[in-house]
Amino acid sequence: MTELCSDFSSFLCLMTMEEVELCFPQLNTSCWKPKRPLSVSVLIYIVLSFISLLTVTLNLLVIISISHFKQLHTPTNLLLLSLAVSDFFVGLLWLFQVMLIDGCWLLNDFMCALYCGLDTLMTSTSIGTIFLISVDRYVAICDPLHYSTKVTPKRAGISVSLCWICSVFYLNLILKDDLNQPGRSNSCAGECVLNYNLIKRVADLILTFIFPITVIVVLYMRVFVVAVSQARAMRSNIAAVSLQCSVKVAAKKSELKAARTLGVVIAVFLLCLCPYFCVTLTGQDSLLNIFSTAFCVSILYFNSCLNPIVYAFFYPWFRKSIILIVTLQILKTGSSETNML
Repeated sequence: MTELCSDFSSFLCLMTMEEVELCFPQLNTSCWKPKRPLSVSVLIYIVLSFISLLTVTLNLLVIISISHFKQLHTPTNLLLLSLAVSDFFVGLLWLFQVMLIDGCWLLNDFMCALYCGLDTLMTSTSIGTIFLISVDRYVAICDPLHYSTKVTPKRAGISVSLCWICSVFYLNLILKDDLNQPGRSNSCAGECVLNYNLIKRVADLILTFIFPITVIVVLYMRVFVVAVSQARAMRSNIAAVSLQCSVKVAAKKSELKAARTLGVVIAVFLLCLCPYFCVTLTGQDSLLNIFSTAFCVSILYFNSCLNPIVYAFFYPWFRKSIILIVTLQILKTGSSETNML
C-alpha cells in the first residue's frame, strides 16, 4: 500500500507538463511542479474534498449507530464498527491527497512517513476486517445452530484487536526504515517517496491481496451455495402443504436477494482492490504505469466510501439510526435502549 503515496502526485504532475515551476523556489534541490489552469486545480479540489467528506460522513454514521444503540452490540456489528473506524481514517487521509494536487509535498519528511504509515495501517486493517466479516457470515449461514456459541461478542472483540495488532506489525515490517529515517528515498525537496522494492511489493501482494481474496471468495461461494440450497429446501417443504404458488415467488425472491447481496459484496471488493494489485509489481518506470497506478489508487481509496454502503445500507437498522441521529433523538435520555431491530 505504501507505493500509492507518490503515485497519485506523479499522476497529477503528468497531467499538464507544458509549464513547470519549483515547489520551493528558494531551494536549489526543490522538485518541479506543473503550472495548470486554475479551473483544473479547483475541479480536483472539489472532487477529492467531496469524496473525503462523503467517506468520513458515512463511516461516522456507522460508528455512532453501533456505538450508541445497545441492541446493535452484536459480534457482526463489532466487525462492522472496526471496518467503519479504519475507513473513517482513510477518508481523512484523502485530505492529504488534496494537498498533493500540485505535485508537491509541502510538509516535512516525518509527516510524509506518518501519512503513508497511517494509510498502510488503515487500509490493511480494512482488508483484515472484511476478511473477518466473511468468516462471520460463513459460520452464520453454514453452521447456524452453533453460531451463537462459536461467535460471541468477546471473541469478535479479540479478533478485531488481533486484526489491528497484526496491521501495526505489518506496518513496522514494511515501513521500518522509512519511519526511522524519513525522507531517505526522496530525490528532491517536496517529494514524498518511500523505499518500496520488489520484495516488499511481493509481500504486500501476498499478505493484503492473494491470501485474503482467496479465502473470502472461497467462503462466500460456499455461503452462496448453502443459502440457495436452504431457500430451495424451504420452498419444497412449504409447497408440500399446498402453498406452492405463493411460496414459489417468495422463494425466487429469496434466492435472488442472496445472489444479489453476495454478488455485490464480492464484486465491489474485487473491483476496488484488483486493479491496484494488477499493476503494483510492474514498477513506475513508464508513463502508462503511473497513470494506471494512480487510477487504481483512487479506486482503492474509494472502496472505503463504498464499504459502509455495501455492509451497512443493506441493514434496516442503519436507515432507522440515521433518522434518529439526524433528528438528534439520540441525545434524549434512554435513547440507547431504542428498539432498532
